[in-house]
Amino acid sequence: MLAILAPGQGSQKPGFLTPWIEGDLDAAAKLREWSELIGLDLVRLGTEADQAEITDTANTQPLLVAAGLLAAERLPLDRASVVAGHSVGELTAAALAGILTPEAAIELAAARGREMAAACDIEPTTMAAVLGGVEDDVLAAIEAAGAWPANRNGAGQIVAAGPVAAVEKLTENAPERARVIPLKVAGAFHTPHMAPAQAALEAVADGVATADPRRTFLSNRDGKPVPTGAQALRQLVDQVTSPVRWDACMSTLGELGVTAVIELPPAGTLTGLAKRALKGVERLNVNTPEDLAGAADLAASEGVQ
Repeated sequence: MLAILAPGQGSQKPGFLTPWIEGDLDAAAKLREWSELIGLDLVRLGTEADQAEITDTANTQPLLVAAGLLAAERLPLDRASVVAGHSVGELTAAALAGILTPEAAIELAAARGREMAAACDIEPTTMAAVLGGVEDDVLAAIEAAGAWPANRNGAGQIVAAGPVAAVEKLTENAPERARVIPLKVAGAFHTPHMAPAQAALEAVADGVATADPRRTFLSNRDGKPVPTGAQALRQLVDQVTSPVRWDACMSTLGELGVTAVIELPPAGTLTGLAKRALKGVERLNVNTPEDLAGAADLAASEGVQ
């Protein structure tokens, strides 16, 4: 059984879209079309912009969704049974599941990025990765510091988020057998600090049409399959202030019997987590068009179950 995974913010690199539109007139035209739709030059951001510009949340989120959708259009998706995305990657996955149109996913990503960036400006907040330690001890330490477990990624990795002072307190008092690594991010994503962004995104989502999923779509809320398009959209909006339970998503992938995963560009983060948490599952990163042949071979060998 094959699953397609869509990465979230932090995986982007300067110029990572260049190979996807060089010599591919259809891909370049599609990217320009999406750029006009949201009033953001995704072509320039994906080919010429520096790291600082593509790390800007307002730019990063629609850029990542666009990258995933461009690559997915060239994959044999009919062979995939399950889709899941990490954080903003959920919008990519929702489009691959048929819940959203690609255009709706791009528009929601642009609104989500813009509003989350604005929420980050309200007060100084940040995030830090906690690696290792006993999970219960790590969660207790995060709470004691006055922060939240924003991403529970599995494989011994939990990302804490909250006010700068709270994350600094956690960093200075790391849980036993754990390391705390500050992250260069704009703010405390997936915490109550993003409430203004969630409210703004709700207004945008009210005008978005959905369809029920054509393949299994896993939610970051609890890792469970979502049965209807309407419920999926509701959870996508709520996810702005809720922890990303990628650990639960990986657990469900195992329970469903997934035997191979393909990660969309910019790939590597989610297959890295899968390597440690899903033993024996075949993994393939799609970062350039040169990776498509291998992805097609893997998809053909897996099929739909």
